[in-house]
Amino acid sequence: MADKPSRALVLYGEGSARFITPVETHLHALAHRGICGLLSLTQLPPSENEDSCVIWELAELLDARDALENSIHNPLDQPHVNRTFPSVEERFMGMKAAVVTDNSSVKSLAAMLGFKVFDWNEISDSNNSSLLASGLLKLLGFEQGKLLDTNAFDFVLAHKGPANGLDSIKHMDHLVGELSSTIDSESEVGHRLHLSVVLSYGPTLENDHLNFSLLDAQVKSKDELSSLIPCQSYMMSAGKLRDNVRQYCPMLVAQYQKAVTRLDTVESFSFRDFIEKGGNLIILADRFIHEVAFKLWKAPKYGA
Repeated sequence: MADKPSRALVLYGEGSARFITPVETHLHALAHRGICGLLSLTQLPPSENEDSCVIWELAELLDARDALENSIHNPLDQPHVNRTFPSVEERFMGMKAAVVTDNSSVKSLAAMLGFKVFDWNEISDSNNSSLLASGLLKLLGFEQGKLLDTNAFDFVLAHKGPANGLDSIKHMDHLVGELSSTIDSESEVGHRLHLSVVLSYGPTLENDHLNFSLLDAQVKSKDELSSLIPCQSYMMSAGKLRDNVRQYCPMLVAQYQKAVTRLDTVESFSFRDFIEKGGNLIILADRFIHEVAFKLWKAPKYGA
């Protein structure tokens, strides 16, 4: 735990997990130096289709799925609606939060949850990774390697969609490279920035339940006592078994903050490495924002 509250930057690559190759060296380096894990998702509501998974998965990442389901407003159809549930600032002890995206549905959801919304061209009018990294850090109050005493955001989620999978993951990799360079060269950024990279699989495909199964993490035993192995924590909520957990295609998450995050033995940013060696194991995706908010001194420790 840091001796001062951190600022959080979350890079969210929607549907990008499928496109990682050995070429994305900066992503692999981040996974190797940080701590990694899997974020389990729940099944889409029966009324929804795979095309709308972006909005539901992001809502889960922000622990807002229940609010979205219970709301009479659908952000896909009603871009400017009044909130019927607490804002992110109200939920997390005054946490100032922003979302950067070019996706209209993500913009609607973020505004509905009380996030300040920015287009990518408001961060930088260039697609240059160095300028974009500087712009994201500036939202968090970091300028010229220092954390300024400004009315900056505590939490910024930068969303990249899957318009072109290979280009998106390459751009994400370059952005991680620029941020890692800044973290290493400027001490205040390194010690006060909590960086998370979250990659999802997007709409599921035919063999995903075989290739990316969470059941691979469970002990396979022929012992007669194997049936007594308790349900894993990601299948539980408020002490009750959740029957709608999707047992495949979780989100992949790697996190790093200098002298704060623990290390595991992951070597590459991949499902197989994360499920076998990840230090954070598997947690429910809706616990992610609580874990990050704790690092910002805006929420109690998850599970405490």
